Amino acid sequence: MTVEELLQQRDTKSIPHLEQYAPVWIVDQKIIPDEGAVQFNVAFEHKMYGWVNRRYRYDGFNHVLYYKGQNLLDDEDALRIQDEDPYIQTVVTDIPNSYGG
Repeated sequence: MTVEELLQQRDTKSIPHLEQYAPVWIVDQKIIPDEGAVQFNVAFEHKMYGWVNRRYRYDGFNHVLYYKGQNLLDDEDALRIQDEDPYIQTVVTDIPNSYGG
């Protein structure tokens, strides 16, 4: 599997889960080719915690998205991240109706 195919499969699995938090930014990404995996961090505004940096690992062999934990972001980092184009965009932010987990 090529890196492009791996990232497309990651997007197929992760976007339906993450779009409830949109806008969402990818802030770090590491391709692990010998394992057919991608580890990546996303940042978004969570309805209960404020701005968070959440880590996920996508396993391409099993087509599974693993949640690996999160850290809170300070206001300065959140503002810096918003200067970039988001991974998942939205017309209207719906943070109050996103899943609380």
